[in-house]
Amino acid sequence: MDVFELTRALIDIESVTPNEERVGLYLYDLLARLASEHGGRAELIEVEPGRSNVFAHFGTPVVTLSTHMDTVPPFFESREDDEFIWGRGACDTKGIIASMIHAAQALLSSGHRDFGLLFVVGEERNSAGAYHAAKESRGSRFLVNGEPTENRLALGSKGALRYEIRARGKMAHSAYPELGESAIEKLLDALAEIRKIELPVDELLGKSTLNIGTISGGRAPNVIPDEARAEIFVRLVGDSASTRRAIEAAVLGHAEAHWFLEIPAVRLGGLPGFDTTVVAYTTDIPAFQNAWGRPFLLGPGTIHVAHTSEERVPKKQILRAVDLYQEMILQLQKVNN
Repeated sequence: MDVFELTRALIDIESVTPNEERVGLYLYDLLARLASEHGGRAELIEVEPGRSNVFAHFGTPVVTLSTHMDTVPPFFESREDDEFIWGRGACDTKGIIASMIHAAQALLSSGHRDFGLLFVVGEERNSAGAYHAAKESRGSRFLVNGEPTENRLALGSKGALRYEIRARGKMAHSAYPELGESAIEKLLDALAEIRKIELPVDELLGKSTLNIGTISGGRAPNVIPDEARAEIFVRLVGDSASTRRAIEAAVLGHAEAHWFLEIPAVRLGGLPGFDTTVVAYTTDIPAFQNAWGRPFLLGPGTIHVAHTSEERVPKKQILRAVDLYQEMILQLQKVNN
């Protein structure tokens, strides 16, 4: 099937984290056939029961093309028009997977080898697949990670810091609030202090940003709430130490700050002849811990429509990505030689 048909076939397999099993088996079957035709090898690498990374290589993989198979919710099926392919995962990252596979097919048909394809689980939640892959390096010297960059090489990407802010109070009848202690009011006070924090700025990556992503708590409208919590997410542009100290100081006397996740900001390299950009989101690259080689970041589509009900990827960018991934593999193989 052509690259547009493959993109739509992948979109139509629901793979919201952690439901990657079906799409993983689909990709394994596809890559196993490709490996059989061209003297390669395809593997399912179990990360946990029902969730496996998919790896195929053709000779010694000097360069590995990689992206994730999972998507955010909610799932919705593909459609297309003259300009775009639409659907959950269209740009993040089913169109990227299709571009990578078609780039591999083109290289193999012209006699090129010594590269691999690695598709992982769990990027949208905790990078479980990339962390697992970091334990099983296959000798790759360069990793080309796929995320929507509008086909420009990203020179850097922001990191991530996630906390849950928890407040505790005392239940009482709402007619007698003086007998209770509102956890929601404590949480609101804590969040107000957090919003006052002056976050770091980096010359390359720009501003660090804060998102209060979820708020929950309470029992009923007529009950003074005894518990409340919020999840906050900071996009890091450098070392996290000052931000962590500021968050933990801001909640003192109001709530508790429970740290859940930290992914560092990364600086990346460019290549001759490639347009460049800087992205504000976080990728699997830090989780790979350089085990699959020096990282690069490029893919079709824009992050501005990823995770939205308008998710789509331009067909022209999918086709261009097929060529760009081939160019990257050949250029990096020359660097290695």
